Amino acid sequence: MNKVSIIIIISICLPSKKGNGQTLQCYKCDIGFWNLCITSKITCKDGEHCFSGVGTAASFMDIKMKGCLAVASCNQTENVNFPSNSNTSVYKMMKTCCNSELCNGAPRLPGGTGLSLAVAVMSALITARVLV
Repeated sequence: MNKVSIIIIISICLPSKKGNGQTLQCYKCDIGFWNLCITSKITCKDGEHCFSGVGTAASFMDIKMKGCLAVASCNQTENVNFPSNSNTSVYKMMKTCCNSELCNGAPRLPGGTGLSLAVAVMSALITARVLV
């Protein structure tokens, strides 16, 4: 196996961190209840991170949201009022941010990391090459 193949495999399997000037791809869910939150993918604007929001409405209903959020608004609790200019709170939501690709989605596979996946793929390719 040549060096180029190994570099390609490792670059595909390792998660990428986004720095300044780069946008993230995140999961988006406008509103979900209990454990149901139907998601799509969205590309954030510069200066935004992915977020997962968890809250409670009417003191018993779990509410979830996902999407992109300005960094200045991360890790804060938001009160949502209805109507918006009233003092009647409909729900409170804590929005927690992360800053890597699709980091606000489903949990990773048990015990699975990008590095272990890369090692497994390389091992399989080496084994296949030896057997052929």
